[in-house]
Amino acid sequence: MKQAQHTVQVATQGQGLYEITAQVAGWVVGQNISSGLLTVFCRHTSASLVLQENADPDVAHDLEIFFKRLVAEDPSLYRHTQEGPDDMPAHIRAALTNVHLSIPVMDGTLALGTWQGIYLFEHRRNPHQRRLALHLTGE
Repeated sequence: MKQAQHTVQVATQGQGLYEITAQVAGWVVGQNISSGLLTVFCRHTSASLVLQENADPDVAHDLEIFFKRLVAEDPSLYRHTQEGPDDMPAHIRAALTNVHLSIPVMDGTLALGTWQGIYLFEHRRNPHQRRLALHLTGE
């Protein structure tokens, strides 16, 4: 059994979905592990990870709009408001999605479906540098 670890940095420009599939898949291919499991972990509490369709950009747009409606950026709704009106809603959005993903590796590549992509979901309005920990185990 082999293991490999890596950190991916993602520069965001504010709220939205940022596809990181190519970056993650490229690293996996270079690890010479033909069968295993990749864990992708977001090291933040106001951003998250999602597997989502990457063929039609309207999917990402609709998800962003849905989460804005679902979790209002209204400071009168929250006690935690010191970091701005988008901070507590960002924590809630991250709690409703995932901060880690487990993706099988088969034949040395990610076993993603035809239209699946890996996305960092930035929930804050301002630009951030997000760090993701990758951990691959297998043979």
